[in-house]
Amino acid sequence: MPGKGKKLVAKGKSKGTLRVPSVPVRIAQPSGKSRVKSGEIPGFPVVGVGASAGGLDAFSALLRRIPVDARLAVVLVQHLSPKHKSHLPKLLENATTLPIRQAKDRMRIEPGHVYVIPPDARMSVIDGKLRVGRRPSDASQYTPLDHFLRSLADVYVERSIAVVLSGTASDGAAGVTAVKAAGGITFAQDPEEAKFDGMPRAAIATGAIDLVLPTARIAAELVRLSRHPFLLAERAAPEGRQTDATDEGAAAADPSVSYHEVFGALKKVMGVDFTHYKLPTISRRIQRRMVLRRTPDLAAYVRLLQSQRDEVEALYEDLLIHVTSFFREPEAFDVLKTRVFPKLLAAREADAPIRIWVPGCSSGEEVYSVAIALTELLDARGEIVPFQIFGTDVSQKMIDKARAAVYPTATTRDLDPGRLRRFFSEVDGGFRITKTIRERCVFSRQDLTRDPPFSRLDLVVCRNLLIYLGYPLQRKVMAVFHFGLRASGFLMLGRSETTAAHDGLFALYDKRFKIYEKKTGAFKAPLDLSGGDLKLAPPEARPSSSKSGPTGLREDSATNEMSRLLVDRYGPPGVLVDRDLRVVRTHGRTGRYLELPTGEAKLNLLQMVRPGLLFGVRAAVREAQKGGVRVRKEGLEVRADGDAFAVDVDVTPVGSGTARHLLVLFEEPSAAATSAPVSKSTGRRRGVMLTSPADTVKRLEAELIANREYLHTIIEDLETANEELQSANEEVLSSNEELQSSNEELETAREELQSSNEELSTVNEELQSRNEEMSRVNDDLLNVLANIRVAIVMVSSDLRIRRFTPAAEKMLNLIPTDVGRPIGHVKPNIDAPNLEATIVEVIRSVSPRELEVSDPEGNAYSVQIRPYRSLEGKIEGAVLTVVDVAALRVARECAEAIMGSVSEPVLLLDASLRVMHANPAFYEAFRTTRAETDGTFIYDLGNGQWDVADLRTLLQDVLPARKNFAGFVIEHAFPSIGRTRMVVDGRRIESSNAADGVILLIMREVAKVDDPS
Repeated sequence: MPGKGKKLVAKGKSKGTLRVPSVPVRIAQPSGKSRVKSGEIPGFPVVGVGASAGGLDAFSALLRRIPVDARLAVVLVQHLSPKHKSHLPKLLENATTLPIRQAKDRMRIEPGHVYVIPPDARMSVIDGKLRVGRRPSDASQYTPLDHFLRSLADVYVERSIAVVLSGTASDGAAGVTAVKAAGGITFAQDPEEAKFDGMPRAAIATGAIDLVLPTARIAAELVRLSRHPFLLAERAAPEGRQTDATDEGAAAADPSVSYHEVFGALKKVMGVDFTHYKLPTISRRIQRRMVLRRTPDLAAYVRLLQSQRDEVEALYEDLLIHVTSFFREPEAFDVLKTRVFPKLLAAREADAPIRIWVPGCSSGEEVYSVAIALTELLDARGEIVPFQIFGTDVSQKMIDKARAAVYPTATTRDLDPGRLRRFFSEVDGGFRITKTIRERCVFSRQDLTRDPPFSRLDLVVCRNLLIYLGYPLQRKVMAVFHFGLRASGFLMLGRSETTAAHDGLFALYDKRFKIYEKKTGAFKAPLDLSGGDLKLAPPEARPSSSKSGPTGLREDSATNEMSRLLVDRYGPPGVLVDRDLRVVRTHGRTGRYLELPTGEAKLNLLQMVRPGLLFGVRAAVREAQKGGVRVRKEGLEVRADGDAFAVDVDVTPVGSGTARHLLVLFEEPSAAATSAPVSKSTGRRRGVMLTSPADTVKRLEAELIANREYLHTIIEDLETANEELQSANEEVLSSNEELQSSNEELETAREELQSSNEELSTVNEELQSRNEEMSRVNDDLLNVLANIRVAIVMVSSDLRIRRFTPAAEKMLNLIPTDVGRPIGHVKPNIDAPNLEATIVEVIRSVSPRELEVSDPEGNAYSVQIRPYRSLEGKIEGAVLTVVDVAALRVARECAEAIMGSVSEPVLLLDASLRVMHANPAFYEAFRTTRAETDGTFIYDLGNGQWDVADLRTLLQDVLPARKNFAGFVIEHAFPSIGRTRMVVDGRRIESSNAADGVILLIMREVAKVDDPS
């Protein structure tokens, strides 16, 4: 009955005390392990607390809030260095007044104490004592918290509490699952509070955590639980058969009647009826939810269920107990590979697949384990055999998890490394089953007790599911398994399960691992999939008291005794048979009319009747079954032990529907009506006198005619059945062809979808690359706009502001929220009345425009408007640049003044190497004028006298490569001044426009030299 608990974040404070109904509780112990030496579970909870990195602070915060009188024991499991002595106990003494002990082997756990794991050790619990051993040599297998919590759950069951605190990796995830499955309570530290959230998040991801809280609230909950009667009462270990909700013992305790209201709420919302599940397990789970939700009594909890659907779902998942793992009990899978699978392969018809069903599959580990085991066997034998495994469960959450086939690292830690490499692929957060195995496993939600089963199965693996079901459900499930299996099929149960509920359906094949073979000659068990209530008297219908007579006997007992005596003394012998004519009860001495056939013992009525009765009994049974009325056949002749006598047969239907039985009575005529029969050996008459030869002939002729009619009816029924089977076969063939066609279409669609997925993956990678490139370009643009000192505004084609530089905010009165607003809605700090119209004209004509504007203080500005071009050359808006004319004028005047005061010749070149400005020293040194110099290409100055090859190379490197040069010597014959030698320095100067720049050339040490000619 697998399922998974739902996380519940506790809120609010406790109000009042919890009054738990006194239900006779016997703890389920499927594993067969010893709990404690005395046979009882100690009456206090044990808290297993685990952490790794950041654990000291979390431990201290937790222990600081646990008082001395808290009746619980705390065991701290910390990841410690194996090579250093641990000072953890001393460090924790400052945080609590509870006695702290470092754990030692065979130390008994006592309430009110704190136990700390020693370094280089692995700890567990056996018989209420701590067992301390050496840690494994393989570091990858060292998960001390998982190891401890598993043993804690085995011993303390619902009194086990797990707490996972700060730490890395996933230790504790498997442990909290075991505690939750045993009925214990689980906590995880809030990942937002934990210094390292790896362990808490891994535990939460399992779905087995009840409460996710900060350490302070975890401590408060632990104190509350330590005083709760549910965790303090002494309870006996399990003995004998567990009862279900309809058993006498449970009904007599009265709370089981109230549980029917809980079952009704579950059935209404979730569609699953828990009425005939075993009550002790169900009641503990219900009480556990009551503890978590702080409800004072069962009635209050029923009201909570009726008002909150979430709590119904949480209880539902809690009742569906999860105990599963990969290759649980490896020896069982070895038996499957060595004994069961080979027989299935040998009995397989040609081209027929092996079909296996795993009901109650939980999260799918057992399904995939069976698939892996069968795949390994087929590969070892070199055979290619198709197989399909069906996994079903009543929990849709578990089915979704099984289909995803992704399992955390903690779940796969115990797998063989070879299997892990071969059948699993690593993904984020764990491992995933490979595609070849997943394709052979089909999962679906199914209620085993109500929904139709699978058919033509070779193997059913149903381990540890029946232990949660009551006897009526077990009997029903056995009939389902028997129906679904082939004649050569096998059934595998858990160690604590048997087929005793229907012992006539299966034969034991392997006693140790509870493997059964379907009996080929077994009677057909009635298969009831109606989903209705099982035919059992409800608890309230059973008599609780009766009056006593004068003698002390109760009246109902006396009445029953009288009826029994009358039937035994005066009632005729007879048998009660089911709809398949299988004898289920006998009454009186039936040996004169029935006998067991030789060979295999069978209880079929028609195979047991003595010679002479077969015709009459068969005809009477057939009429009674067909018409549903009482049928009587008189004067049938019976032969037994050499004697012959007459018998009347009376057949009466009992019950209705699928539960209809037949009561067959045998009555011998009275001696007054007949005389004694003739003994064939002595000739003397005994019992009933036989008829005359003429009457005998007539009777035989009547029997012959009736036999012919009966055979004719059987032939007609057989022909009708053959026609129906033929029609059904044609329909099946037609459906098979349609399914084959659909499969081919689905396969084609799957291939096309796979191709499309590959194409989409390629496109996605390209888009990802483009996005990264666009992100870089966008970052560059934002940095340029943020650092440029020029007021720039970009507008779209509908004149809405797209971007602007920080310098434009003050000048145009803009704020960041103006992005997306029309520029006409913004009132700038400059007077530009025709700004919108000018922008529209620029966009329409694709021609730049310039406006001269001013601010209220009279400062002049130049607004340059240029078209905004996309990479495809489309005009998608305009770019406005606002330049302070006065500032430019002042800057130019300052530059001219500075250059005029320099005694050395200076040239200022623009990006195209044209002279922007020269100082007076240049005009004087090279005997030229401003008109001949300004605006002239440098290589054209003085009839090309500055066209020097080395200087050209240097100038072409300055702007593009942002390189400066100094000390470049030029010796050249200038027509105006003769041969001159000078030292030239060149420097690039950034302009206000980041896209442009200017070059400053300074001529030093200008001197004439003698002409070598």
